[in-house]
Amino acid sequence: MSIKLTKLVVLIRGGGEVASGVAHRLARAHLHVCLTETAQPLAVSRGVAFCEAIYDGTKEVEGIVAKRITSASEIPEVWRKNEIPIIIDPEASIKKDLNPDVLVDAIMAKKNLGTKITDAPLVIGLGPGFQAGQDVHVVVETNSSENLGKVILNGEAERNTGIPVAIEGLTFERVLHSPKNGLFQTDKEIGDLVAAGEIIASVAGQAVKAEIDGIIRALMRRGTKVVPGTKLGEIDPTGSKKACFTIRPKMSTIADGVLEAILMRFNV
Repeated sequence: MSIKLTKLVVLIRGGGEVASGVAHRLARAHLHVCLTETAQPLAVSRGVAFCEAIYDGTKEVEGIVAKRITSASEIPEVWRKNEIPIIIDPEASIKKDLNPDVLVDAIMAKKNLGTKITDAPLVIGLGPGFQAGQDVHVVVETNSSENLGKVILNGEAERNTGIPVAIEGLTFERVLHSPKNGLFQTDKEIGDLVAAGEIIASVAGQAVKAEIDGIIRALMRRGTKVVPGTKLGEIDPTGSKKACFTIRPKMSTIADGVLEAILMRFNV
């Protein structure tokens, strides 16, 4: 006699780079994954962010496709195609229809935006802003330290350092930020090679220049309203176009922590 196990249902709040890395790993592990997002996602690592499907209808990341849906009734068909449904639902109210086994808060707001420990049998918070054992069952460390990906059962994650991921020893020099309020405009695309001093974009007419040579690894959508300090993009000094569309090791490590937490709860 054979026994068929029902797939776990995982609801992930967020559709940016971190959330997408987690969703990708869980989908490859044959879990049923659903993503919720805002109506205007602000991800800059758009080459590896499933939230692009909110704008374009679908988004493929390393062989896994996310598809925008408008109602819970569409989810079963998307899952049958081995795709990930993503819906505009910043409050994650779809959980009432989905009844997820696991809810992962991957918004990366550095504070809790409404996730409760009662939202699912297993609730996981990524990074700072959550207390394991209080508002979530488990926290997964997202700081680029020796504890990256650690499953925290009591307490909270490390404080955000604000230091970008280092590539060839470069951190802050790689990142583009908005100098003022206004509309972000650019004629560049992810994957374009640029030189130090080259104008990459503008905000309300003020130029935003590259500080280093490299390839544009991340870039906000043109026409987005931004405020001073908003992250606009990243430059990768390796010049590798493949890196623009490949999940970073950091995101994979975080995803490993999420998968570990799920197995700790259900694989008993």
